[in-house]
Amino acid sequence: MPDPRFFALAGPFTLAEIAEATGASLAADADPAMRLSDVAPIGKAQAQHLSFLDNRKYVDAFTACRAGACIAPAELAHRAPPGVAVLTSEAPYKAYALAAAMFYPTPAPEPGVHPAAVIDAEAELGDGCRIEAGAVIAAGTRIGSRCLIGANVVIGPAVEIGDDTQVGAGASLSHCLIGARVSIFPGVCIGQEGFGFALDPQGHVSVPQLGRVLIGDDVEIGANTTIDRGSGPDTVIGQGCRLDNLVQVAHNVRIGRGSVVAAQTAFAGSVSIGDFVLIGGQVAVSGHLAVGDGARIAGQSGVVKDIEPGATMGGTPAVPIRQWHRQSAVLARMAKSKATPK
Repeated sequence: MPDPRFFALAGPFTLAEIAEATGASLAADADPAMRLSDVAPIGKAQAQHLSFLDNRKYVDAFTACRAGACIAPAELAHRAPPGVAVLTSEAPYKAYALAAAMFYPTPAPEPGVHPAAVIDAEAELGDGCRIEAGAVIAAGTRIGSRCLIGANVVIGPAVEIGDDTQVGAGASLSHCLIGARVSIFPGVCIGQEGFGFALDPQGHVSVPQLGRVLIGDDVEIGANTTIDRGSGPDTVIGQGCRLDNLVQVAHNVRIGRGSVVAAQTAFAGSVSIGDFVLIGGQVAVSGHLAVGDGARIAGQSGVVKDIEPGATMGGTPAVPIRQWHRQSAVLARMAKSKATPK
């Protein structure tokens, strides 16, 4: 169960309240007044817990579970053991996420400015902000209401941050405009100069990076991710994006709404990523390429050509996923035949 030293538990909640908050439907024999006090994995849940089933791999665990209630797809509801109330949902994992957020809501920051923070007199702070020790906030910065600025965060001149945004310890922000409800994890660097210079045998000449970083509402940026400012055009992260830890976003990159990028992925300069693109870990995308809306790229792929909307790609260089699987199979057979002694 979650450690109470780190996670504050709310509730209990009735099944009716959970169903309303998650959009799930109560099975006919479920008691709307049943009260649950916590969430738990399906294999460990007890009578006071809410759990969920999303992956058919765990149907056997579902049939043996001891939870008080479980969120499950309608077609599997009949597999629930006696005594387990079922809430049916077309998206059980999403419904569980909403329910878990009821039991463990993100706490609002306790307002206050630590005496060891350094805030320029020309910076503006909204109501209810918390500024922790060692934070440095430069002149002209505007921070919205109820924001959390973590320890040792450095925010450069004229940066703007929307309401209810949280900036983790040790992050560095400059040359950027950030939306509301953004989560910036520890160690993130946003707005530093991009990797731009003119090659010259007498000494490379740096190109001034004169753009900004624009980050939409409801974005999450993982720990130690770096987002360079544009060289003239802006670098843009669209509304609702999720960037994992250790992602590199170069200058002029544009990432559309709702795209998800896993850890250690790197985008070279001027890449354009569409809306709701899914990118696995350790993917590399060459500069000036376009990835269409809804495309999917498998982990460790190397993208060297544009990708059409809706395509699923894999390998290096990235090719359609079925072609990549065929190539891998042929290579495996060749390697096996070479290794077989004559």
